[in-house]
Amino acid sequence: MIEITERIHLDPSEVEETFVRASGPGGQNVNKVSTAVQLRFDLRHSPSLPAYVRERAQQLAGKRLSKDGVLVLTAARFRTQERNREDAVARLVELLREACERPAYRRPTRPTRASKQRRMDSKTKRGSIKKLRSRKFDD
Repeated sequence: MIEITERIHLDPSEVEETFVRASGPGGQNVNKVSTAVQLRFDLRHSPSLPAYVRERAQQLAGKRLSKDGVLVLTAARFRTQERNREDAVARLVELLREACERPAYRRPTRPTRASKQRRMDSKTKRGSIKKLRSRKFDD
């Protein structure tokens, strides 16, 4: 089981991994060995995730989410399949953990009377400074 939080766990069978050829470091092996990992996770239909986590993860996924609701992560930072696989799973766990955290509710506030007064005083002061800069014409 892949642990997301203490209460949420993913079944490894929900995660599909395919290996593709990676660009970047690797020397002669870069054209022979498929070391990059493409991790696919059906976010929209996963039974392991609560509804609020699923919705928030879809928002956080952005362009990594396909039209079918499948999250696609590509990991090609390392030269070995194993390290790229670990990297892809770690990124999936990180995204889902971030989705578990509910955003803080913003309470709308109003400016205080003193802050309004300070703002008006600074505007008046700025206006008087500008007025002093203008030329005086004698008739």
